[in-house]
Amino acid sequence: MKLQLLWLALVFIAVQTNAAKQGKNATIPALIVFGDSIMDTGNNNRLPTLLKCNFPPYGKDFPGGLATGRFSDGRVPSDLIAEKLGLAKSLPAFMNPNLKPQDLLKGVTFASGGTGYDPLTAKIMSVISVWDQLTYFKQYISTIKQHFGEKKAQDILDHSFFVVCSSSNDLAHTFLAQSHKYDRTSYANFLADSAVKFVRELHKLGAKKIGVFSAVPVGCVPLQRTVFGGLFTRGCVKPLNNMAKQFNARLSPALESLDKELDGVILYIDVYDTLFDMIQHPSKYGFEVADRGCCGTGALSISYMCNSLNPFTCSNSSAYIFWDSYHPTERAYQVIVDNLLDKYLSKIY
Repeated sequence: MKLQLLWLALVFIAVQTNAAKQGKNATIPALIVFGDSIMDTGNNNRLPTLLKCNFPPYGKDFPGGLATGRFSDGRVPSDLIAEKLGLAKSLPAFMNPNLKPQDLLKGVTFASGGTGYDPLTAKIMSVISVWDQLTYFKQYISTIKQHFGEKKAQDILDHSFFVVCSSSNDLAHTFLAQSHKYDRTSYANFLADSAVKFVRELHKLGAKKIGVFSAVPVGCVPLQRTVFGGLFTRGCVKPLNNMAKQFNARLSPALESLDKELDGVILYIDVYDTLFDMIQHPSKYGFEVADRGCCGTGALSISYMCNSLNPFTCSNSSAYIFWDSYHPTERAYQVIVDNLLDKYLSKIY
């Protein structure tokens, strides 16, 4: 009897060890992402928009040095989170015409650079609104059902991690166009309420594990500092950061309530504090430059202004928090993901 118990104990330990070796990915089959340029891996490439980056020096630190349509020198958070989950080193863009059904199984990103929660944001920039991204998600699930069956589609809905990241373009740009209808506080509240509505719609479509990124300190990106931060001081723009804080203050408790109301897990992922601390204390994280981007002069260069003809692009992008005048470098993204994701991912397993 004792030998049988010992044998059972050894089998149990072996099974547990094997499960650990398989990694956390054993319970997360796919990563599905919605949002803006922070998460876009190439969905804007074939859109009639000026917000593109599928040309050098974008992608100079991406494997093979390819400019894939990621708004950075290398990979972006959707890639890094997919890697963290043990799924893949990069996450494909749903609009990539070369995608095969098999490529969809570990997830995709529907994110489109320049979009926002406010439908006007996508309209102004001629990009894919977050609401249209939900329509593409329905197509995605239909394709999974068609090629791999209802059971696989349900597995993806029940167990995948769904990430939503937006608001920066709304706050930094569209507010000015909407200022006849809203003041700063009411517009931030409108965006937060729209984010909650988006999560409800995503949950209705079957998503069970949803993480929503907070707004970032958008007043501290180099472009805003150059335009609104003072000619000589180029400081962070406090009114913009205060709008981001108001958005977060409205969103966080609303998502907490939603988490209690709906089945599954709804997470508020706070990236504001980490990025703000990185910008204020770059050396603490191993960075040298926080107030300008690596590409071009780093003050205004973005999209087509960040190009291979610009002679001022830095050679050591890992020393910079920002790649262009708006978007962080891969290394900055990696620091954020490493600092935050373990804390939040433990809640979705």
